[in-house]
Amino acid sequence: MTLPTVRTVADLRARVRAWRREGLTVGFVPTMGALHEGHLSLVRLARARADRVVASVFVNPTQFGPGEDFEAYPRDEGRDAGLLAGAGCDLLYAPSVAEMYPPGAATTVTVAGVTEPLEGAARPGHFAGVATVVAKLLNQCGPDVAVFGEKDFQQLAVIRRMVADLDIPVEIVGAPTQRAEDGLALSSRNAYLSPEERRQAPALHRVLEALLANLRRGDSVAAVESVALDALARAGFQQIDYVEVRDPATLERLGPGPAEGPVRVLAAARLGRTRLIDNVGD
Repeated sequence: MTLPTVRTVADLRARVRAWRREGLTVGFVPTMGALHEGHLSLVRLARARADRVVASVFVNPTQFGPGEDFEAYPRDEGRDAGLLAGAGCDLLYAPSVAEMYPPGAATTVTVAGVTEPLEGAARPGHFAGVATVVAKLLNQCGPDVAVFGEKDFQQLAVIRRMVADLDIPVEIVGAPTQRAEDGLALSSRNAYLSPEERRQAPALHRVLEALLANLRRGDSVAAVESVALDALARAGFQQIDYVEVRDPATLERLGPGPAEGPVRVLAAARLGRTRLIDNVGD
């Protein structure tokens, strides 16, 4: 099956309008391509929540910082389209950079507060790029529901905040992180791992699960964060940007004593040239 593909805002809106005239609901899954089972699980969830599903493939230059992997980021639209079709997607939206950011474009969407710690501190400007492109994609498609993975937990929180603040009429749904059998969170960037690094990488999830268990046993936030940092260093992670216990709704820092109520534990660390992120919570 060949997946129908549109590349302009006008063509995307025309397809969505036609579905609306039939009384159909629309789900949306934005991606940067290099698709894996994690992305396909989002498509299947959107399929369960809506009559028609649009997925976008767009490697967004504005969310990459200096020295990051924009040029090297894997791209294979044909492969992605085949996977999307098999997962139940009805339409691929694959705009060019010029279509998304035409000459003279001068507007950036910024979200305060929830963007500032964690990834925001490690990657300045990243979330302004994310918020801007997601706001544009939601306005271009006008879906009833949009699905995002919980692996990028802070990104999900940013998008929920933006949608609420800007009164964008869409339901944002978070989908559980998909993992390999050894616990490694699925990510397009896992392809950068060498065989030895791939063997080391599942330690990130194991350390976070142990941290959460110790926290629930009554250990203090400060103690479990310190133990986790040491454990990741021993597991071979060369640069650990953060391992922190946060409030799952606001992403405010918790601690230093025992935690009460729900928590989300988030981490980012490097193996070689690959930066991995993960999170667990209750």
